[in-house]
Amino acid sequence: MAQPARQRQTHTEDAPSLDPLAIQRAYVRERARRRARVERRVEARRSNLRFWAAMLVLTFLAAFALLATWDRVQTLFGV
Repeated sequence: MAQPARQRQTHTEDAPSLDPLAIQRAYVRERARRRARVERRVEARRSNLRFWAAMLVLTFLAAFALLATWDRVQTLFGV
């Protein structure tokens, strides 16, 4: 025998509310989420920039150390 159709709940979490305070809280929550999303994007960009700056400094220091060592080795062996 057929079962009766399930009735959908009419009140869900995303359903619009008529309470002005609830609407205001929803706006505040969405603005905070948007602000957090933008902050995450900005921080990701900054961290990328910091990474490449650190890599550039380390590459420069490694090249300097390599050249200084090479000069010492040439002086030591009289090349």
